[in-house]
Amino acid sequence: MLFPIGDDNSARRITPVVTWTLIAINVLVFIYQMNHPEFTYGYSYVPAEITQGRDFAGSYPVAGGRVQLAPGPTPIYLTLLFAMFMHGDVMHIGGNMLYLWIFGDNVEDRMGHVRFLIFYLLTGLLASAAQIFFGPNSMIPNLGASGAIAGVLGAYLVLFPRQSVKVLFGRAIVEVPALIAIGLWGLLQFIGGFGQVSSAGDRGGVAYMAHVGGFIAGIVLVFLFRESNSRRAPGY
Repeated sequence: MLFPIGDDNSARRITPVVTWTLIAINVLVFIYQMNHPEFTYGYSYVPAEITQGRDFAGSYPVAGGRVQLAPGPTPIYLTLLFAMFMHGDVMHIGGNMLYLWIFGDNVEDRMGHVRFLIFYLLTGLLASAAQIFFGPNSMIPNLGASGAIAGVLGAYLVLFPRQSVKVLFGRAIVEVPALIAIGLWGLLQFIGGFGQVSSAGDRGGVAYMAHVGGFIAGIVLVFLFRESNSRRAPGY
């Protein structure tokens, strides 16, 4: 297993203020969640709420038990945005923010601040759409920045396939091309996603199809959002 811990930022031209701001917002929201657990169960997105346009509140049966939902925003579709900045635990937010820290800055550098922000939010929404498509009646709350970050990884793979990425491999730190580091990650998401689709039941866990959807969206949309070299200027 390769676990990324850093990359080559020597060619970066701009200060990644959007990437840093997104990380800060995620951390602040997570701190708020720790003190307001009802917020998590009301503002995570539930596929059945989105497909039916209803705000469910109360206890509902799911595979393996029951889930407790709290009242959400109006309209309920706003949960698709809120959920992108929410996380389940320290490991969840820690892993996501590490990936955003490593890969987000260089993608932002190639897109510019505004384009990158739009790209990030759009791929996050498309990732959620993919998860909902494969489980439209699910009552399991979904949350996390993983889908949007998967989009960032897809864009990074297209823009910097040979970029050196430092990874933990066992107890050693080695450098591998992004094509290997991110490509292996993407392969694991596809395997997990198709396994999740083929299994029956309304189960929680990793939202693999959101990762797959975000990853594919990132690979496709990067061609629309990246700036040509002729339009880029140092410090922009």
